[in-house]
Amino acid sequence: MAMIPSFFNNRSRDIIFDPLFSFDPFKDFPFPSSSLVPRESSAFINTRIDWKETPEAHVFKADLPGIKKEEVKVEIEDDRVLQIRGERSVEKEDKNDTWHRVERSSGKFLRRFKLPENAKIDQIKAGMENGVLTVTVPKEEVKKADAKKTIEISG
Repeated sequence: MAMIPSFFNNRSRDIIFDPLFSFDPFKDFPFPSSSLVPRESSAFINTRIDWKETPEAHVFKADLPGIKKEEVKVEIEDDRVLQIRGERSVEKEDKNDTWHRVERSSGKFLRRFKLPENAKIDQIKAGMENGVLTVTVPKEEVKKADAKKTIEISG
């Protein structure tokens, strides 16, 4: 008798592929599917932020499409923790509308980054353009030690 892997149970053999049907491969996992989460309780958890270091500064870039700069706060807390937070409001619904799919997130987001010792936290600048937040944290100049140092020999 041929062995059938356990993931091929009777239920999965009866499924017919339909390209118009929205397939959710994660439907049996313990976390909710994005299309099934009520809009008012969904979290805007996937805020993507890049952090690069240049010779002059630490630069953070966050994709925040559809969010106004007034809805975002950039703060320094606990001495060297950069905090970026905000909220995307739920779109106003009309009782005559029929929703077929809800994939855009709404709700609050919060990201924190521990800044290194060379960050000039009193000179941080932030700007928003085309849905991208850019936070620039200047760096203190690192004093280079002399390449060659003579060590005195005692004795």
